[in-house]
Amino acid sequence: MEIGGLARATAAARNGGGAFLSRRLAGAELRAVPEVRHALRVLLHGWGTGDLRDSAELLTCELVTNALVHSDDDAEITATVGPRGLHVEVRDFSAGAPRTPDTNRRGGQGRLPAADDEPGTSGRGLFLVQSLADAWGIRAHEVGKSVWFDLAPAPAS
Repeated sequence: MEIGGLARATAAARNGGGAFLSRRLAGAELRAVPEVRHALRVLLHGWGTGDLRDSAELLTCELVTNALVHSDDDAEITATVGPRGLHVEVRDFSAGAPRTPDTNRRGGQGRLPAADDEPGTSGRGLFLVQSLADAWGIRAHEVGKSVWFDLAPAPAS
């Protein structure tokens, strides 16, 4: 898990006009979450407002955590940032479908899980994505799936 090399690769990509982050994460290695957060901060340095960067970090960490906790395999993250905004995609290699706001077992689009739905704070990650992202979705693959989101840059004032 070489974060320094990742930061150098990201900086080199930025010098070429685009910026990207790509990383494979070992299954159930939750220590990867703060490392991904750091790499995303490097990627987004100087992009968007502080609130927008905070949202990007929160949503990315939610997707990475979900992929690592709910699958028994590795995950991959890719993030690209450019004039049209930020696109983050987290892929896992598990056959299980994520519980979305639309498929919550007690139903109801946009409904947060009730206190007795699950213990702790589990089950709220995709509600955050739905609430804060400009666009998001789930893409099925032959093996596994990707959950992605987009954030548009803040309008110029």
